[in-house]
Amino acid sequence: MMILFLKLLLAHLLGDFVFQPTSWVMDKRKHKNRSPYLYIHLAVHAVLLAIVLQFDTQYWLGALCILISHYLVDWAKLELQGKWKDGYLFFADQAIHIAVLLAVAILYANSGINWADLFASKHLLLLCAVITVTYTASVSMRVIMDYWKVKDDEAADSLTRAGKYIGMIERLLVFLFVILNQWSAIGFLIAAKSILRFSDLSKAKDRKLTEYIIIGTLLSIAIAIITGLLYKYVLQFLN
Repeated sequence: MMILFLKLLLAHLLGDFVFQPTSWVMDKRKHKNRSPYLYIHLAVHAVLLAIVLQFDTQYWLGALCILISHYLVDWAKLELQGKWKDGYLFFADQAIHIAVLLAVAILYANSGINWADLFASKHLLLLCAVITVTYTASVSMRVIMDYWKVKDDEAADSLTRAGKYIGMIERLLVFLFVILNQWSAIGFLIAAKSILRFSDLSKAKDRKLTEYIIIGTLLSIAIAIITGLLYKYVLQFLN
């Protein structure tokens, strides 16, 4: 059951975060169910499901249920824009999607969770964890940090999407240090980043930019640590 769930989760993470450009998201927000990207997005999910399930026709009904529910949840999310906060919508959307994936996996298993099934899923588990600390965490942080809009006067001189990729690399390193039990290296990484960002913090005209950077850094590191600990916890059932 867990192997099937991890396959479905991998397809979901790839479809929602890796293969969905920001331009698609913005077009869907503007045109809602009339946006062609809503249906292209579903098509991408369909292709990914077919690939991870190795085109096995026994799963066609489960895949169809996932796609239909995905469309309905995305449609409801678009309709609720402006009525609910974006953060609530994002996390509710993801929670429902994952709950559907879990339900489909359980129904196909016809039994409870069998942790022994994880024996053949080490690579799937690692891939899901890596996507979580990179693309998924990046989107999640953008949603959360959107509550505090802080203008950085130096933003115009920054490299395109530099912050996004710096965050990804930072979380990958923290994730790696956690699974290697190198906790002191995490402290060194935080110290190094603090030194590099000191000039930005010292130039800030008020506390807002400082607090914004600190919250973002702590949140980023927390996501990586939690993901690393969860990865290690699940992985122990393989041994």
